[in-house]
Amino acid sequence: MIDMLAHWNPGRGTVMEVLATEESRAAAAAAQAHPAPASFLQENHLRGTRAASDRGDRHCAYLTATTEVDGDFDAAALVGALRRFTTRHDGLRCWFDVSDGVVTRHLVDADDVDFRVERVGEVDDYGYLTGAVDSNRFRDHVTARFAREANALHWPGFSVGVVVRPHDFTVYIGCDHALSDGVSQALALAEVADLYYSERDGTDVGPFTDAPTGSALAYAVAERERAARFTPESPEVQAWCSAAAPTGGGMPRFPIDLGLADGESAPVKPVKFDVLDAAGAAEFEEICRAHGARMIGGITAVLAIVDRELAGVDDYFTITALADRALADVTLTQGWFCRFAPVAFGVDTARTFTDLVGTAQSACERGAACSEVPVPTVIGALLAAGTAPERVLVTPQLLSYIDFRRFPMAGTPAYDRGMQSTGEGRTANASMWFNRDDRSLYLGSQIPDTPRAATVLAAHHRRIREIFADIVSTGDHVIGAVGDAGVKRSSLARHHD
Repeated sequence: MIDMLAHWNPGRGTVMEVLATEESRAAAAAAQAHPAPASFLQENHLRGTRAASDRGDRHCAYLTATTEVDGDFDAAALVGALRRFTTRHDGLRCWFDVSDGVVTRHLVDADDVDFRVERVGEVDDYGYLTGAVDSNRFRDHVTARFAREANALHWPGFSVGVVVRPHDFTVYIGCDHALSDGVSQALALAEVADLYYSERDGTDVGPFTDAPTGSALAYAVAERERAARFTPESPEVQAWCSAAAPTGGGMPRFPIDLGLADGESAPVKPVKFDVLDAAGAAEFEEICRAHGARMIGGITAVLAIVDRELAGVDDYFTITALADRALADVTLTQGWFCRFAPVAFGVDTARTFTDLVGTAQSACERGAACSEVPVPTVIGALLAAGTAPERVLVTPQLLSYIDFRRFPMAGTPAYDRGMQSTGEGRTANASMWFNRDDRSLYLGSQIPDTPRAATVLAAHHRRIREIFADIVSTGDHVIGAVGDAGVKRSSLARHHD
């Protein structure tokens, strides 16, 4: 499950942290530069991390994962498991130097990877920690540690700890986004548990932990080779520009004014709520299939309808995040393997959800065909077309859909008990992550923590739930007229007029 860290409460126990040994850190710091480039996403991310560090900003561009592991805690077994986990994934042996904007990869030798366990203190039933030097609230202590350690500008770019109780323990991991993504975090939980049991009991690991992972370094090389195929004249690049045309050639933004000036952001406020229960999600999927669409097409159609009803959006445009793990065969690898698809289609001529869902699905498929275009090429084409840099060089409104029932180790206790989250920085959007598991279809978002955004998004999220419920209840939804939501469209959304 993806949730917010504020909902994480592992309960009382002894807090112990897994740290790289001094010898391992010294060897990592001396590791020579490696010729494999950073990936495009890593490059952009790490330049931002370096700039934030130079400003003295707190690092929050990390991902987290936690789960419960059965049995008495064995420190040596966890050290062995983490050593095997790290050496199995070459991306986790990397750190990066950024100098004058140039990102250089360093690769730590597998023989130099080693860890130790250190006791920190006790956490009580109320979440307070004895022994911590930075905060007496356990959750604050963990996030402060992630801010310091889950940073790929040094090695290791991840941080691991446990809360130990009789007969079971909580394990938690924070990892710089440069080295991980949402899929990686879900894979990591079950794999570390599998390796732990293997170390503790002397048993073989399961088939997924035993399978080849592929190489994050090979992925970065292959990505550059793929990028060389595209020019500004490539049909896929032109399709990107066409998708962005209704918004004036810029990146998509949330279509309703959130009370922020252009270029302004606000601290993140996480939001999470159920959209449909398991039965409702299954019924919604069947309705989509009956009209030639998949779940992502149905979800996208609903969001387009919400934007039409609340903000009068005639031409819907978003960017979806897709896994890029087929490139270089990195299906089971730890790393950041994402590409981005433009999804654009008209809404104004549709009368109902079932009128629109096939159109939305086709738009998703067209976008997927364009998603192999690297982000720098897209940005260059949009700028060359005359779009102002401040409309292009921004974080876009994003949409994601993950079905957590489809992962390799779904059904194992460590996987099914798992929870993921992210660091909480600043935002000007309200990107939406739809996720599905055996319990529900739910939505997570990180919204600007302002009164205006809270009011606007409460109405927006309420309408999302209402439309999903209507579709499941009646088999369809009649698209309503543009309503008076008490808000105005953003400056970018006005290009729909």
